[in-house]
Amino acid sequence: MNDPVCPIPQVESPCIGTCTLGPEQLCVGCFRSGKEIAAWLSYSDQQRREIMDDLPGRAQRLFDD
Repeated sequence: MNDPVCPIPQVESPCIGTCTLGPEQLCVGCFRSGKEIAAWLSYSDQQRREIMDDLPGRAQRLFDD
């Protein structure tokens, strides 16, 4: 009976508490889309890793504009 009710995710949210979508429809704090933010808790760790891997490129594209 030691099974957890809700397993702890291995990939944590990149949220830094600056939750505002910019003109590109990406959060200016964590660079996730609104859809990604809303669905984060339902994503698998693999899906979260894929998003996390993409965030530095998104940030770079935003700052290059």
